[in-house]
Amino acid sequence: MMLLKLAYRNLWRNKRRTYITIASVLFAVFFAVILRSMQLGVYELMIENVVGYYSGYVQVHKKGYWDEQTIDNVIYYSDSLSVEIESRGEVQHVLPRLEGFVLAATQELTKGSIVNGIDPTKEGGMLQLQEKLSDGKVFELNDRSVMLGEGLAEYFRLSTGDTIVMLGQGYHGISARGKYPVAGIVKLNSPLLNDNLIFMPLPEAQWFYGAEGMVTSYVLDMNYNDNVPKFTRSLEAQMDTSKYELMAWQEMMPELVQAIQADSAGGQIMLFILYMVITFGMFGTVLMMTAERHYEFGVLISIGMKRWQLAITVLYETIMISLIGVASGLIAALPIVLYFHNNPLDLGGRTAETVEDYGFEAVMPASLDPSISITHATIILVISIIITIYPMIVLSRLKPVKAMHV
Repeated sequence: MMLLKLAYRNLWRNKRRTYITIASVLFAVFFAVILRSMQLGVYELMIENVVGYYSGYVQVHKKGYWDEQTIDNVIYYSDSLSVEIESRGEVQHVLPRLEGFVLAATQELTKGSIVNGIDPTKEGGMLQLQEKLSDGKVFELNDRSVMLGEGLAEYFRLSTGDTIVMLGQGYHGISARGKYPVAGIVKLNSPLLNDNLIFMPLPEAQWFYGAEGMVTSYVLDMNYNDNVPKFTRSLEAQMDTSKYELMAWQEMMPELVQAIQADSAGGQIMLFILYMVITFGMFGTVLMMTAERHYEFGVLISIGMKRWQLAITVLYETIMISLIGVASGLIAALPIVLYFHNNPLDLGGRTAETVEDYGFEAVMPASLDPSISITHATIILVISIIITIYPMIVLSRLKPVKAMHV
């Protein structure tokens, strides 16, 4: 306790030196947290746009469906299987879907589109169709109508009440064709889906494709923070893998994972450079502090203070400065992170167009993941402790008489 008190008083004997060191730590934490929050926020948005609001974090298909995604690779929908999966605490809902491809057309225009047969009563938590509705209404389960993505509706120049014609291949090669009124138009977060997707009630989609009672996938609605790979492995152990394939979103979308990893590596290099700059800045301050205190160290050792007691005092001083700097940096960064989390930065011009071409929303939100603050605060503390090695080495070699004559 005495050494702790001594270290605290030492901090404020030279306030300018202490403030400079605290400021260097503060700016390190501030910039690291802001930079990483923005980067991870973009990744979370990308994953939510593509995975959380559409495909789900885990899907169950007929074995082999993912390699050959045709309407012939369907499975009969089983209530018992849904109930068994939903009995797992991580899963909120199991959503049956029948997905296929068609050539959609109006009087003058045609376009290849994705048809997704859904149960609107079960999809409320994931697709959030009601919240994304820009015109019309959400169809009922037994309706004979469709909903279009806003981009697709604009391409066809359709509004609610207009009719769209669809032509495709159904189950076992039958012809799938029909014309449907547009019940509603939704604005989806992913531009790629927004420009190509047609929603249809599940029973009507099964009739359209001649696949009554069948689905292409069970989509598992669960939280992003759940440990998806671990859950997938544990559920797979309970299922008949000769009949079903169970896939986490990382397996279904390896290109998204690779894009995030590649971009994240660039961000980590930037953080590494930032930490190198800050490390040398902190080391310069400690170097100056150690040189200034040679006389003081010599006197203290001469009057009987042990070298290890001095070393621990210096360690305490460094940890205190680091803790104050880390806390100040986190407090300074928090309002900015909160602001950009609630008001994502809009990307404009060609940058926005490029991002949307890749199928992502052109905004940059900040992440509120607490692990970001914990990780960078820990890194700064570890760096500060490592830097303390230098004054300890100086203390171990210090000759009191020589130090007092400097």
